[in-house]
Amino acid sequence: MKKHIYILASLLLVSGMALAQKGNLKRANKLFEMRAYIEAAEMYETKDRTQEVLQNLGDSYYYNTNLQKAIKTYRELFVTYGDSIDIEFHFRFAQALKGVKDYKEADAHLSRYYNQRINTPAFIEMVEKTTPHTFKLEQITNDTATNSDFGMSFYGDDKVAFASTRNTENPSYSWNKLPYLDLYYGNLTANGKLENVMPFSDEINTDSHESSATFSKDGKTMYFNRTNQTRTKTDDERIAHVQIFKAELVDGKWTNVKELPFNSNAYSCEHPSISKDGKTLYFSSDMPGTLGGFDIYKVAINDDGTFGTPENLGANINTKHREQFPFISDLDVLYFASDGHLGYGGLDVFRCNSVNGSFDKPVNLGSSINTSLDDFAYAVKENENKGYVSSNRSGFDRLYGFGREENMLTKYLVEGLVRAKNTNALLPGTLVTLSDDAGNVLQDSIVGDQADYLFKIEPNKKYIIKGTRKAYIPQQVEFSTDSQGKVQHNIYLILESFVDAEEPVKQKENDIVQVELDKIYFDFDKSNIRADAATTLNVLVDLMKKYPSMEIEVSAHTDARGVDQYNLDLSKRRAASTLEYLVSQGINRNRLKSIGYGETQPLNRCVKEGICTEAEYDINRRCEFTILN
Repeated sequence: MKKHIYILASLLLVSGMALAQKGNLKRANKLFEMRAYIEAAEMYETKDRTQEVLQNLGDSYYYNTNLQKAIKTYRELFVTYGDSIDIEFHFRFAQALKGVKDYKEADAHLSRYYNQRINTPAFIEMVEKTTPHTFKLEQITNDTATNSDFGMSFYGDDKVAFASTRNTENPSYSWNKLPYLDLYYGNLTANGKLENVMPFSDEINTDSHESSATFSKDGKTMYFNRTNQTRTKTDDERIAHVQIFKAELVDGKWTNVKELPFNSNAYSCEHPSISKDGKTLYFSSDMPGTLGGFDIYKVAINDDGTFGTPENLGANINTKHREQFPFISDLDVLYFASDGHLGYGGLDVFRCNSVNGSFDKPVNLGSSINTSLDDFAYAVKENENKGYVSSNRSGFDRLYGFGREENMLTKYLVEGLVRAKNTNALLPGTLVTLSDDAGNVLQDSIVGDQADYLFKIEPNKKYIIKGTRKAYIPQQVEFSTDSQGKVQHNIYLILESFVDAEEPVKQKENDIVQVELDKIYFDFDKSNIRADAATTLNVLVDLMKKYPSMEIEVSAHTDARGVDQYNLDLSKRRAASTLEYLVSQGINRNRLKSIGYGETQPLNRCVKEGICTEAEYDINRRCEFTILN
């Protein structure tokens, strides 16, 4: 009886532990669903390392920028569960790895994710030469503070506005345990420090989050974010969505606060930015029709104060991941943050120029402003080359002021045209290569209809620019980007055709160019090179030594008399023998090709025996030397 009691007690203990484990996991999943990632991670760490637990634990660390723990957890997930893992975890793991600048492993996961080779170091090298500006950043807020400040915007002529967690009386946000955000305004001193910081009135700031203020040119209209106080069930998550509100300045007070008509409790609209003319509002949203997490939209602001239909800016700008924090400058340049375009890690700032009413391809703003963590909420006064950006590079969201200068590396370039020497005609289709002084090809281009080329180059280096074209003599020019400041080079490549330069070279039909030599004779049924044939071939040897890039196809032909296969085999032997003679005279074998055509390419009507004279048959017995390059 006693034994049975012990067994029953043990079973009850095990059952109770299992129920507690299951209950605790349910609680952890609920916290994860509510995006209370800090508490969720603490609970997941006590659970069995199932695939679900590792996935949610890794995500909890990732979304709170605890990258070292995220990397450790994701790595355990991939080692343990391998191919059963959803492809999106490759993306988040790669982003975490980029956050610690482990680009090699990150690129391995991104290459699998995008199903194409990703090379982040090469991308970074390219960006440094092509991004329009370089930036000098100065942190605005106190580095020792534990609050987060971000999203600084221009507020009239002499003030700025930003979002902050500095109000410790606000409720704590479960995501990061910081107080809810409020909007503040203040002045910037000459040395870039904030002073006279004040919160906006209670008409603007509530018990929820407020952030991302943007103001009309006259300063009388404000658009800003506000987070719903209630959560909505969406795709197995319960989310408090973000909405855009409008406020009006009346008698020095912000009033008439209203949400915009295209808001919804089913999705978020956030990060508004108003155009200079006040007729267009740009914002980010995950509304139905987005390409991914968040996309950039624009909506017309009508003269009567109503709004048009939000318009997605399309796949040129938006990706399947996050495009957020748009800013439209006075010059209609669109800036935004994205982790979907290739970058340094986390959110990077990009720019797009407006061209004929649409935006061109996004350009990463480079390492002087972007880091391996999140960089976002960019705002700039274009004509002053000054602005603000936010970043969590220090562990907290911080405000930075910047000055910018034109990126000198974009000024270093070599460009030109390719023309024919004798006619001065453009030569489209020419290959132009840029090499270093050791001969390593750095860039190449086949020029288009305008026969022009342009290469980006770097300071204090030596280069070789070379033009090559079939049946033309290559031209190369050496130049350097010296330390005295010569940054741009215009080099016109003038190519002379072999036909114009050398009397034996003739233009044939169908753009075929051949070296015409005296006829080469072979003994009957033989393929060895006779002394008189060698003398003739030496003309070609001299020509190929004069032009080391020239490549030749040696072809041998017979007349139509005799057995077809015999003639074909004989022509192959004779072509090969001719090639070997050229090689014996010092011509590199790689520059030669031999082929025997037999009787398949007659030059006249003599296509069978008994219909032509000996002289007519003799025309078809020949060797030809066609220039391949």
